[in-house]
Amino acid sequence: GIILVAINPYKQLPIYGDAIIHAYSGQNMGDMDPHIFAVAEEAYKQMARNNKNQSIIVSGESGAGKTVSARYTMRYFATVSKSSSNAHVEDKVLASNPITEAVGNAKTTRNDNSSRFGKYTEISFDQSYQIIGANMRTYLLEKSRVVFQVENERNYHIFYQLCASAMQPEFRHLKLGRCQENN
Repeated sequence: GIILVAINPYKQLPIYGDAIIHAYSGQNMGDMDPHIFAVAEEAYKQMARNNKNQSIIVSGESGAGKTVSARYTMRYFATVSKSSSNAHVEDKVLASNPITEAVGNAKTTRNDNSSRFGKYTEISFDQSYQIIGANMRTYLLEKSRVVFQVENERNYHIFYQLCASAMQPEFRHLKLGRCQENN
């Protein structure tokens, strides 16, 4: 398959706007510079041409920009398919991120918000190849982190968030203490 190596510049670049989406739309792989939109276009064309499911794997180290790359891909699909939900589909799909991050992200020695799980996002299209929905699943949760953390690392964010909310009326019955007391 096609492999694209992307580097997170840790700042916004003007290479992901609607004009760039339209420039890649309908192009053949290799006609334009390597880009996440070229990969998305190839998958979209193969899906429409062969009527077969396609997969795009976004992989990388912590902080590499995997979530952002997935978001750009979803926006590309929403725009080129002229879906009624238009470019807001990625917002709807990623609206669950705060919850999945709280339960699946932790502070590590390399990253304060490192995901300790993978995400599989399935985007559903109708017969006209317009987006009609999406489903996100998580997998490979580091269960060992619940009971043990390496020095200078933390448990999942949710535990610290619960402790920080211990005095809220809806959490008082849990008898939570400060996170330093619950080690």
